[in-house]
Amino acid sequence: MNLLLHGLESPRIDYGNALRFRLSEIGEAQRVDIILTNPPFGGEEERGILGNFPADKQTAETALLFLQLIMRKLKRQPNAQGRFARAAIVVPNGTLFADGVAARIKAELLTEFNLHTIVRLPNGVFAPYTSIPTNLLFFDRSHPTDEIWYYELSLPEGKKNYTKTQPIQFEAFTDCINWWHERTENERAWKVSAADLIQRDGAGTVVALNLDLKNPNGGADLQHRSPEELIESILHKEQRIAQIMAEIQELIRKRP
Repeated sequence: MNLLLHGLESPRIDYGNALRFRLSEIGEAQRVDIILTNPPFGGEEERGILGNFPADKQTAETALLFLQLIMRKLKRQPNAQGRFARAAIVVPNGTLFADGVAARIKAELLTEFNLHTIVRLPNGVFAPYTSIPTNLLFFDRSHPTDEIWYYELSLPEGKKNYTKTQPIQFEAFTDCINWWHERTENERAWKVSAADLIQRDGAGTVVALNLDLKNPNGGADLQHRSPEELIESILHKEQRIAQIMAEIQELIRKRP
C-alpha cells in the first residue's frame, strides 16, 4: 500500500526473507544501483539464517545482518552516467556504538564504502513502534571513507519528542536538505575524520569502532544537581506522598 501511495504502481515484491540467501552467492547480476530501507531492528534471526553470513560477522541482531546484505547488494562499478551505487538505511543507536561483530561490520563499511553522512534523528520518530533512538546512514561505492558528516535533526522548540498522534513532518528536514549540497559546520552539523575511528588489537583485529559521536557544537550539557540537592528533592517527594496517603486514609475513615 505504501508503494502504491508513492507512485510505484507495479512493485515487484519478494515475500520471502531477504536474508535467506548466502552473501557469498550474491553476484553482480543480483546487485542494484540504489537501496533505500528501514530494516527491522531489535529482533533476532534463527541460527539457520546466520550461516548465510561470514563466520566472523555472524550476529542475531537483524539491523547488522541487513547492513551486510545492503553492502553486498550494491553494484561495484558505476553506471553508464558514472554514478556509483548508493544506499540510505535506518539504524538504531546500538549499531553505531556496538563493538565486537558490529565493529568488524562497520570497519568493512568504512574501508570499502564512502559513509559520507549520518543524520541523527530526534526522539519518537518511530513511536509507538519503538522508542529506540535512530539514525540515517548514507553511503556509496565511490571510495573508502575519508570523513563523515553528521547532522543532528533537532526537535521543534518546546517539544520533548514525537509521538504517534504528533509524528515528524517532512518540513522538519528542510534545514537538513538546504545544508546537504553546501555543507558547513554549524550548531547542528559537524564532520570527523574516519582514519582514527577503527581500533585494533595487537594482532590487527578490529575490536571497536564508535560512530555514536556527540555533537561538539551543541549547547552545554545539563548541570547535574549535587547529592545534597538530590536527597532533599527525594525527601520532599516522599513527604508529599506520605501526606497524600494520610489524606486518602482520612477520607476512607470518614466514608459512611
